[in-house]
Amino acid sequence: MNANSGVERAPLAAEARRCALRGEWGVARDHLLQLVAEVTGRGVVEVTINRDQYSLNSLNGLVTFDDDEVMFFKYHHEEGESGTVAEYYNAKLLQDAGFEVDVPRHACGEPGRQILLYTRREERRLADVCRELDFTESSAARAPVVAAQAQLDRDSLVATLATLRSGDPAKVQAEPVHQLFYHRLVGDGVTAGFGGRVAEYYVDQRFQLGELDLPWATFKELEWVINGVRYRDTLAALFAEAGQRLAPERLAGHGVVTAHGDAHNANVWYVDGNPARLVTFDPAFAGRQIPALLAEIKATFHNIFAHPLWLYEPEDAEGHYRVDVRQEGGTLYVDHDWSLTPLRADFLAAKGENYWSPLLAELHRRGWLPADWQRIVRLALFCCPTLVLNLRAGEGLRQQSGSSALGWALAVMLGSEPTDDTDVFSRWLQTLSRD
Repeated sequence: MNANSGVERAPLAAEARRCALRGEWGVARDHLLQLVAEVTGRGVVEVTINRDQYSLNSLNGLVTFDDDEVMFFKYHHEEGESGTVAEYYNAKLLQDAGFEVDVPRHACGEPGRQILLYTRREERRLADVCRELDFTESSAARAPVVAAQAQLDRDSLVATLATLRSGDPAKVQAEPVHQLFYHRLVGDGVTAGFGGRVAEYYVDQRFQLGELDLPWATFKELEWVINGVRYRDTLAALFAEAGQRLAPERLAGHGVVTAHGDAHNANVWYVDGNPARLVTFDPAFAGRQIPALLAEIKATFHNIFAHPLWLYEPEDAEGHYRVDVRQEGGTLYVDHDWSLTPLRADFLAAKGENYWSPLLAELHRRGWLPADWQRIVRLALFCCPTLVLNLRAGEGLRQQSGSSALGWALAVMLGSEPTDDTDVFSRWLQTLSRD
């Protein structure tokens, strides 16, 4: 792998991502051609960018070199990363810790230029395999995929527990994983919880939810009743609490682990076989001092509750789900017919049994499980859909008015306890509870 030179150069990866978001694919390609040539020192004749639904904050595709070799590239770009991300793409630390991870042949970690290049693989990403199975009624078709995911959960737990230790507060604060949570909530001169992407996406904007059109000042203070279940928290309360409770210094005392940090299924290869096995890649947020309760949050949300359709394919969700929204005084009522598919329900059960329950038990045994661990888990999960992309509907945005309402309802379900009833997530949490 290539080491960083320390010389400041054009932020070609960041520019390519911005161009792709504007639909300027040719310009994005030219930036990546130049970047790959500089990183590898090889002649590059073609770059093909994949235009898939899973690239919410990243780009991936294929690079063809002048000797006809083809490699796979992937990178993740965060706004403001030069001030918050100290180390990118350390696949070797995961491999050394016992995780099965694809190690890139070339890597550049300079902010704005970060990119990984891998030997091209013929396997499909697990996300694509799962997409085909989401609406199948065949348990036999799902079985090898569920078994492979369960085995990855068990293997990840073994590697995670082997690295569980007391954290160094300064090193915990420097971990890149906080870019996925805390750093998207804060900004200079802004109350924690209402900076970063919250300010960029939501503050002072309008929200189209079904037939409703609400200003931020109203929307953030509404109480929620979802499918007849009333929830405790407003969005304002959830963002404010997340901005406080997910601060790295507040998580440093609860045990830290070495982990991938972002092992959602678009970052996992599905290696068919008997049995099938899974191999992770793109460890953009890997680290040695990741707070234990954050390590598997992204995988838990993105592999389970983000499906089917509504987050990644909102245009298809519009015709697939019934979503009714109405406001009565200070309460927003959302009724919908979304539910976990059998595949995602199997994933949720497996992750609880094979990862979360034993992790929580070990944290409890060592005296590192905070009394409010459920709040930490809920708030981190709430951040996943609300901060990974803009959940608002409108011109130039991915979400539709119905899928936006559904997305917010699911975010509230994850983040807020129900006051007088229960839901699928609360029932799952109860199976993990430790007194």
